[in-house]
Amino acid sequence: MTNTGFTGLQKAAILLITLGPERSAEIVKFLNESEIEQLTLEMANLRKVSEEQRDVVIDEFHKMCLASNYIAQGGIEYARDVLERALGEQRAFEIISRLSASLKMRPFDLVRRSDPKQLFSFIQGEHPQTIALIMTHLPADKAATLLSSLPQEIQAEVTKRIALMGRTSPEVLKEIEKVLENKISNLAPTDYTTSGGIQTVVDMLNRADPGTLKTVMDVLEMDDPDLAEQIKRQMFVFEDIILLDDRGVQLVLREVETKDLALALKGSSEEVMNKILSNMSSRAATMLKEDMQFMGPVRLREVEEAQQKIVKVIRKLEEAGVIVVSRGGADEIIY
Repeated sequence: MTNTGFTGLQKAAILLITLGPERSAEIVKFLNESEIEQLTLEMANLRKVSEEQRDVVIDEFHKMCLASNYIAQGGIEYARDVLERALGEQRAFEIISRLSASLKMRPFDLVRRSDPKQLFSFIQGEHPQTIALIMTHLPADKAATLLSSLPQEIQAEVTKRIALMGRTSPEVLKEIEKVLENKISNLAPTDYTTSGGIQTVVDMLNRADPGTLKTVMDVLEMDDPDLAEQIKRQMFVFEDIILLDDRGVQLVLREVETKDLALALKGSSEEVMNKILSNMSSRAATMLKEDMQFMGPVRLREVEEAQQKIVKVIRKLEEAGVIVVSRGGADEIIY
């Protein structure tokens, strides 16, 4: 295979350019500001990249994704065996070596692959802070299942601790691993690990069943209104309007002023635009597009404020039971 000579950052920039703006945007939103700045600078500085070099980068990315998936299914040895059969011993060694360094920095690797029901049996009776720390290392869907399994009296407490959690020392992580009866390897990092935070809670609650979500938020609103508002503010963003069914969108549009809607749609994705327009009459859709055209350039702050107004309307209608947001893990809705 041809050696491109590119650094890892350059390969990431080439990958994003190759994927195009829409797919790249889906990836970039998972990065922090520093990573986005570095990638943006690298993309700006990239000069001519041959088609062969681009193909090599894409092929390498694809194989790394496959390797990660194999590791998740059956561990390092399973991944190595599959890759050696498919790619040969040398290529398998190169790929596994790259992934191993990052995997050693991840605590609770076994926990992430465990069934949430089994995890619940491990953590019963543990302190809410211990449970919160374990849950921050789970995928959001597993964390949501585990949260729903907890007694109602501690669900909100655990959620609050996740939201307020900052850095966790290696010693604490090792101690938690011992609590799990030595079923987890010593994967604690050599420095501090960032755990929890508002976004972790949002990802978890977006996948929780409606009953658990209501219980947690009701308690948090009484116990810590500011924290509850921070969580609610991030639980539904304007672009998530595509999660509503057509009836829900129509009900929201009845409550929204045309001026705010036109402003909110400035710079929105084509998918969001189509979702809105498809739920309006032809005349109303034409008027909306004309309003947007005549509006001209607008400040980003004004767009965000208009979007937030609409999000508040959606949240109000959802809390009243008028509409349903299709969060992961929720039951099928019957009208």
